[in-house]
Amino acid sequence: MENRKRKTESGNAPTHVAIIMDGNGRWAEDRGLPRLKGHEEGARSVRAILRAAKKADVKYVTLYAFSTENWSRPKAEVDGLMKLLGHFMKRNAKELIEDKVRLRVMGQLERLPKKLQSQLEALMEKSAKDYERTLIIALSYGSRTEIAEAAKAIARKAAAGDLDPETVNEETVAQHLYLPDVPDPELMIRTSGELRLSNFLLWQLSYAELYVTDTYWPDFCEEQFFQALESFGQRGRRYGRI
Repeated sequence: MENRKRKTESGNAPTHVAIIMDGNGRWAEDRGLPRLKGHEEGARSVRAILRAAKKADVKYVTLYAFSTENWSRPKAEVDGLMKLLGHFMKRNAKELIEDKVRLRVMGQLERLPKKLQSQLEALMEKSAKDYERTLIIALSYGSRTEIAEAAKAIARKAAAGDLDPETVNEETVAQHLYLPDVPDPELMIRTSGELRLSNFLLWQLSYAELYVTDTYWPDFCEEQFFQALESFGQRGRRYGRI
């Protein structure tokens, strides 16, 4: 990846950007192509945005790649997506490590194909040794499931006498989410124009700035990423204060 930095006009880039990569299927259908072709093109956008994030010095990027609800899609599409994810990891592993990007994955990973699980685990382990930035992929992920699992873990500790229920607060819940050491996203980008969170990081996005573009994910490029960063930089973040 290129090392050239690029600052926003405001000079105020977020530390963590979360992205709902929407519109791959519609991009393909508009062109009379199979939906999987849209997902293939979407992988190119992933590489472009990771390079743009480096230029902007964004330390964390979280990509919503596959939701728990996506398992209900036609089997052929799901199988194709799993293969594409495996190909993406294989093709980009060397570049991620050389560029000091740590890979982390969150979600119900046990539902993924065993081969893909092994690929992810190997790259996560290898990339964790020396890194400067972090790529988080939400796979087989649902935020309500994540919060429910955190509640179960807290309840088990309380039942065992290891935790006083009266001491449970927001920090307690946050510490039991999938990646408690990762700072909350300050900016959430959604492509394809849909105005909803789609069960993505409901807890973590509580105070994130939202940026929605009509552009389908395969057409989302560096310039549009920086437009989102510029929009973020121009907003006042008061967290309920005056």
